Amino acid sequence: MTRAYWKQFASFAVLSALLCGCSAVDRINGIGAGPPAFAPIAKPEAKAVTVPGTPSQPQLSNSLWQPNAHSFFHDPRASRVGDVITVDVTIADSGQISNATTTGRTNSEAANLTNFFGLESQIPHLLQGADPTNLVNMGSTGAQTGTGSVNRAEQINLTLAALVTQVMPNGNLVINGHQQVRVNSELRDLQISGVVRTEDITSDNTVNLAQIAEARIAYGGQGQITNMQEPRLGEQLFDILMPF
Repeated sequence: MTRAYWKQFASFAVLSALLCGCSAVDRINGIGAGPPAFAPIAKPEAKAVTVPGTPSQPQLSNSLWQPNAHSFFHDPRASRVGDVITVDVTIADSGQISNATTTGRTNSEAANLTNFFGLESQIPHLLQGADPTNLVNMGSTGAQTGTGSVNRAEQINLTLAALVTQVMPNGNLVINGHQQVRVNSELRDLQISGVVRTEDITSDNTVNLAQIAEARIAYGGQGQITNMQEPRLGEQLFDILMPF
């Protein structure tokens, strides 16, 4: 094969990738590059946001008791930017929905013109074979029956360590956790973020998912197995445009 042939083949591959989208370009660039790379470790802000108007309490270096501590010696709970907190993600959700719809309709329309200023006698001459007593007689019948049901169940049990990224003015903590596990060529990615009250953090520095406000959980993957499970772009486009 000549060099011109390979140039044409490369141009065709690039054009196809551009038409398919950025994901296809990334996958083509990843050929021979090994397994998916880890994301960089996020660094929380170096300075926390303090509560305005709250007087600072002096730290007594010679005392065993620390202000706002839940134990006599040391409070292990997360309270500052950069502290680590353990999040228990337990989801056991299920739902069942069913519905049925039946519709029917019958229409009938009739019209005649037996008396119209004496001009009704001219209708047979204008419309050959027309009967003024029965000009329009239409009817239609329609029926539709539809049934549907949804039966779903999700169950997730995970434990994830998250970082405190911000301390809000009212004392609540903004947390963000990111965990990645790579097995061979498959990368599993777990992310969680939300707002936690310090009162909901247990003495062992743990918080449950039900106590996280504005919780956002993402659990996905990247790699060969995930690529095989996703439908092709052409199939997705055909499914959207297909009217039947």
